[in-house]
Amino acid sequence: MPLTEPPDDNLQQEEQVVAVPAADEGPAGRSDPPADSGDPEREPSLPEAVRQRIVSLTAAVLPGLPADEVPVPLRRVAKFAPNRRARLGAPAIAAQLAGDPLFRQRVTARVLADAGDLGTAVVEGTAPAAADPVEVAALAYLARPRGWRDLIDASGAAVRAEADSAVVAELVRQAEQRATRAEHDRAVARVEADKLRDELARVREELGQLREESRQLTRALRETQARERRTSELLATERGRAARAAADADAELRRIRARLAEAEAAASIARASTKEARSVDDARLWLLLETIGQAAVGLRRELALDPVDRLPADFVAEAFADSTTATAAGAATRARDTDDPARLDQLLALPRAHLVVDGYNVTKRGFGEMSLEQQRKRLITGLGGIAAQTGDEITVVFDGAERIHGLPPTPRGVRVLFSRKGETADELIRRLVRAEPPGRPVVVISSDREVADGVRRHGAYPLGADSLLRRLSRS
Repeated sequence: MPLTEPPDDNLQQEEQVVAVPAADEGPAGRSDPPADSGDPEREPSLPEAVRQRIVSLTAAVLPGLPADEVPVPLRRVAKFAPNRRARLGAPAIAAQLAGDPLFRQRVTARVLADAGDLGTAVVEGTAPAAADPVEVAALAYLARPRGWRDLIDASGAAVRAEADSAVVAELVRQAEQRATRAEHDRAVARVEADKLRDELARVREELGQLREESRQLTRALRETQARERRTSELLATERGRAARAAADADAELRRIRARLAEAEAAASIARASTKEARSVDDARLWLLLETIGQAAVGLRRELALDPVDRLPADFVAEAFADSTTATAAGAATRARDTDDPARLDQLLALPRAHLVVDGYNVTKRGFGEMSLEQQRKRLITGLGGIAAQTGDEITVVFDGAERIHGLPPTPRGVRVLFSRKGETADELIRRLVRAEPPGRPVVVISSDREVADGVRRHGAYPLGADSLLRRLSRS
């Protein structure tokens, strides 16, 4: 950037440092041209650090110049405190250095005297390897020896290289921190999964015991019902005997009636006993069913399960929609980014998941420096590893009117398709999604927005190519 900059309005309000036209400066030896006045080139573009160092050096020597050698616009600046001189007077100092070669020579003489051996080396047109590039560029701008522009350019390149190196180091540090956090999260998830598996085994064991008790009670109920049927049959037999006894002689009528009354009394007692026994069995059965129901309610409350009136894919669809809404609103929810490999793992963990991959969209994003044959080989090999780990169905689609030779052996569980002539891979992917039954989780990997929007309308879950690339790099 040029040495001169427009002054900051806030700084002008604090201290009014105004440059005046050169006609008001007086003679001050302005008729003596500087040694480098013959250079007709415009002022060079300086890095910000170099510009600030030049202004700082000039502000430091400004109070030591005689009053008649200080330009009029800088006389008020020379009276400022040291910590404010370079900050508030920077625009006026920069303008004066660029437009007044004689003033620059006077400043340079004092700056070089303070710089010592480094100033001598810069005047000779050389820069020590161990010297600060910003300091070398600032001295070169003031002294302007032969090749001073090259020294400034070299220093600017060194400053930019240091800044780029610092940015790269910061990015590496952030990446390492994210990797550490991800590893910690995976360890916590594994511990939680082990706990849940142990709890599930315990619940299954209790459920088996309850089922065995239910079978025993059912057998007891059936035996009671059989006894009741036998009692009813006996009662019918007794009534038949009483009817046959009624047809006997009148002499036997009273005796038969007495026996019939006894039989009816016995039948009443038997019915009462049967009813009481049945009430006891019903009470036991009700108590057992109530116990089973309360155990099931407690289990559902402990596992925090909602009513299972929807498929697992419906829950994933809601989570995916919530993720999009939360991203738009900026809320810190459990939504995951479409390029997050953890999101891909979550979807592949669903039962009977189908992973559809837009082949070249992924390979050109992740392995663009390789040939197409090497890209296909690397992607298919990596997908084979995912298929072996998850057991899911995987289909990778490439553009191509004819089958391409040189494909690697297709791993188990991976299907490789090429679009037909007159058809793109995007259209083939949409046909694959439409062919799936409703409710089956279908995951489509593509960074093409049109593909993502198209498959989402048919119930699939689109994820960016970076999610698969990160998942492959982790395997």
